Amino acid sequence: MLKNSIEVRAGLARLLDPPMDLTRIEAPDFDLAMTLNSGQVFHWDKIGDGFYGMIGDRAVYVEQRGDILKVRFGEMRALPKVVARYFALDHPLEEICASFPRDPVMDAARDFCRGLRIIRQPQWECLATFICSSMKQVAHIRQISRALRQRFGQRKQLCGGEVFSFPSPDALARTTERELRKCGLGYRAKNLLATAKHVASGEADLDSWRALSERQLREHLCELPGVGMKVANCVMLFAYERTAAFPVDVWIERVLRESYFIRGRKVTSKAMAEFVANYFGAHGGYAQQYLFHHARMTGKRKSNPLD
Repeated sequence: MLKNSIEVRAGLARLLDPPMDLTRIEAPDFDLAMTLNSGQVFHWDKIGDGFYGMIGDRAVYVEQRGDILKVRFGEMRALPKVVARYFALDHPLEEICASFPRDPVMDAARDFCRGLRIIRQPQWECLATFICSSMKQVAHIRQISRALRQRFGQRKQLCGGEVFSFPSPDALARTTERELRKCGLGYRAKNLLATAKHVASGEADLDSWRALSERQLREHLCELPGVGMKVANCVMLFAYERTAAFPVDVWIERVLRESYFIRGRKVTSKAMAEFVANYFGAHGGYAQQYLFHHARMTGKRKSNPLD
């Protein structure tokens, strides 16, 4: 993968100097870098003034200039609607942020994360990635995602180099736990393989689950191997656009316990879930992502946002 990354970088460098002809997309109230580095997706790489990665099965280069995105697809004409939908440029972000509760912690997160949007991810890619994310830091999840893509995904051409799509459920269902462990999954390999088989067989029809209620969708997701409440809420938020879903990981639990509950008081998971549903409301998922990114960036005091 290192060789391919170097080739992509070299190809992009040749095309960026002089500047290549890129498709322009209006993107007001949007921060591309913050959105891609906020722990929602794990496969975009920085190059020069932009990023290269995949939107579904399309290899893409995208950069931001003020309120404009400049985009190029690797093997086909750039379709603005594909990019705009992926980055949720239609979400009424000002209205969403105005719905957040007013308190010092939420206010600080809202100001810090201005322009961050919840990406619309492909359902299987999102589900599989977050199964792999259990007890892993962002940098480790990126490594796993890169290994899975390179070993089992499809090669796509982008500016003279290769980028890899996320492997289909069929591709992973045909492999073995041993092969998956070579991608750094550890015990997660067993769960990913089992879930891939459920999806590939049609037993878990991810697309049809869009019509389910929030409760039903969460229940169906939690029946899949490797999916607990946190992963289910991540998939609901990032792949099914259920913006009330509020994933609670170690960062968010720390924020909630330190800022919203009396210090030292024992709080059950059920009580915490009831609190976030009532307090953060219909756009709680957005509020969670702002709290998460703010806590992660300011709490660790590191310069690299991918750590």
